Amino acid sequence: MAVDAQTFRAVLGQWPTGVAVVTTTAGGRWHGMTASSFSSVSLDPPLVLVCLARHIYTHELVERSGVFAVSFLGKDQAPIGHRFAGREPGDRFAEHPWTAAPTGAPVLDAALAWLDCRVAHAYPGGDHTIFVGEVLTARIPRRTAPLLFHSRAWGQLADPLPDEVTIADTGLAAALHRRLRAGGTAPARVTQAGVARLLEAVRAAGVRIRTPLPAPPGNGTRPAVSVLVEDATRLAAVPREAPVVAEVVHGPDAPDLVAAARERGLPVVGRVPDAFSPERQTAVLAAVDRLVEAGCAEIALDEGPDAASPLRVRNLLQDAVARTRPVPLRVRLREAHGLGLVNALTAMKSGVRHFDVTLGGVDGGLCAEDVLFLAARLDVATPIDRAALVTAATDLEAIWGSALPGRTYRIAS
Repeated sequence: MAVDAQTFRAVLGQWPTGVAVVTTTAGGRWHGMTASSFSSVSLDPPLVLVCLARHIYTHELVERSGVFAVSFLGKDQAPIGHRFAGREPGDRFAEHPWTAAPTGAPVLDAALAWLDCRVAHAYPGGDHTIFVGEVLTARIPRRTAPLLFHSRAWGQLADPLPDEVTIADTGLAAALHRRLRAGGTAPARVTQAGVARLLEAVRAAGVRIRTPLPAPPGNGTRPAVSVLVEDATRLAAVPREAPVVAEVVHGPDAPDLVAAARERGLPVVGRVPDAFSPERQTAVLAAVDRLVEAGCAEIALDEGPDAASPLRVRNLLQDAVARTRPVPLRVRLREAHGLGLVNALTAMKSGVRHFDVTLGGVDGGLCAEDVLFLAARLDVATPIDRAALVTAATDLEAIWGSALPGRTYRIAS
């Protein structure tokens, strides 16, 4: 006994798919419809398929013209999907720019990606026809998260946690050196030797640290230090092939500094400041593209003076992570209004595995111990020796002379 149509539809709805608009042309006119019944078939030759119901007008036009195009929709393009699904009246091609592909079928200019196809085979498939298309042209106009279809609803990607997170300390050394320079206002226990011992303890725990001066790299079993490279003179002070990471802030000189650092055999982190300001998203994503193109080994997004909301963090990271792959993306978040760990969790669930932090959170940045505490509670692994870092935080509080902003290391210890 065959399964009934309602049950069959409900079961198939549990299989998540992307959302695409299938378009064609006939008699000088464009036509299209929203579809999720799309699949790749072959790499050589490049073949894909779409399944179209035999009673719909798009089927008739594809059969007549022998061509079709497929435009994949992004997370922000649900209104286009609704329009081509016939849920809104009017000209389906009027609201957004479309361009005729070489076959004449229209493709969405701002699609995640599109394929232009010639029908190679057509097979009967019950009340549908399976059109197999030979891909003649393909493009990726932009990178962002896709629009998904699941259980008869449209949404975005699920949010799996990463298997592992790691941290780098970008604020401790500078905060301690500022404390030393304060002279009479600094506690007597803040000494150059004490600072050096504490920084070495953090490195021994497996944490890369940013140092204000090119530091001896130590033995090869410990992570590199990083140096903020603001000009060529600063870069010249770093030994060639040293286990030192050069950090370059995006700006007019960034491509030249990245090239110079790479020529010296140094990996480069390209940093984008004030990355989570809502009005800067277009500029931030353009900066990310330029730093990736320049050859950075990692891209870092820094939270600015205004606290970002979790929604803002998610919206930016969904686009940024998609654009940087396979280059790793890292974030530097602040602890403000209790949002620090919430934003860290949001970043993890948006595909971020690397965080720039500060031991104890002494510079207002997200506290290193808090991030590791959160990871432990989420059963997310880390290569960092968390117990050693907690001990280092306790030592920091002793030489700092007052309670630290960080909280969870006290619980962990």
